[in-house]
Amino acid sequence: MDTARTPPEPDAAPSADHRPGQLLMGLGALLVAGVLAYGAMAIPGDAGYAGVGPNFLPWVVSVAMAVCGVLLVWEALTGGFRHMPEPSGAARGDWRALAWVSAGILLNASLITTIGFVLSCALCFSLAVRGLRASEGKPMGGARQTVRDAVTGMLIAAPVFWLFTKLLAVNLPGLTSTGWL
Repeated sequence: MDTARTPPEPDAAPSADHRPGQLLMGLGALLVAGVLAYGAMAIPGDAGYAGVGPNFLPWVVSVAMAVCGVLLVWEALTGGFRHMPEPSGAARGDWRALAWVSAGILLNASLITTIGFVLSCALCFSLAVRGLRASEGKPMGGARQTVRDAVTGMLIAAPVFWLFTKLLAVNLPGLTSTGWL
């Protein structure tokens, strides 16, 4: 008798219909791409460093967002996530994890000019790690873990700051008037 287990056959369609949500995400990505493209048109295209003007990155992001939106809409219209089984356990995701990571990104963007690149990135790192722990069902840890996460974030952000400001001559916001920290 064979004791090896065979995986269950995946269903042809998941129990819930994800197509409306996927279609809305695709249309939202196309809307954001259009807004970015409209904003990129207002930026002067004078070539600067390496022949690239300041409107280059907004156009790249706009095109990438449009491609993702078109692919999401196409997939939703041709059946959606029909080949994916319904996730279970940790794979289902956790809204708290999304909230922690989003808070880290938003705080980083809003505080970078106030507290400097290194500290705002360390805060972003700490909150993102907290969110990733929440998504895996791991304990958040106490004050000691929070300090360890913040120090790790600073150890990652400080060399990045140094590389950009010293080697690439790109100005990043610093906490002091000398630009460091």
